[in-house]
Amino acid sequence: MREPVTAYLGLGANLGDPATALEQAVQLLDAHPGITVTARSSYYRTAPIDSSGPDYTNAVVAVDTTLTAPALLLCLQGIEAAAGRERPYRNAPRTLDLDILLYGDAQVSSAALDIPHPRMWQRAFVLLPLAEIAPHHVSAAQLRTTMAQDITRMP
Repeated sequence: MREPVTAYLGLGANLGDPATALEQAVQLLDAHPGITVTARSSYYRTAPIDSSGPDYTNAVVAVDTTLTAPALLLCLQGIEAAAGRERPYRNAPRTLDLDILLYGDAQVSSAALDIPHPRMWQRAFVLLPLAEIAPHHVSAAQLRTTMAQDITRMP
């Protein structure tokens, strides 16, 4: 059996009932063989970036996984599909969006997967929840670069 790797996953949704979609995604992740959810951030409300539609609900979870990064990606895509995720065009509003942000200290660049996530350092909706559960992965300077973005921690 593979040694577990700690991965950080971004969760977001802005169609339907986003908070419920995120909650169900976390439950499905934790129930999946080879994945254990070890930490979860608060939910954050954010305005769409390079997108349209209602505000997003976003969060970050930490998982310990024995899945490879490509297998983890397939798992995430399956959960998205089960939640009704459609991809009619780039950055379309979505019922659920799951991204691998970090996978241990791996660096992956392929047609299907980039780790670390290539735009995570530009997005407050990733950095604030990531800093909440894994402050060692986010610097104050990185947080400052996203200060102008519209984001609110949800109660």
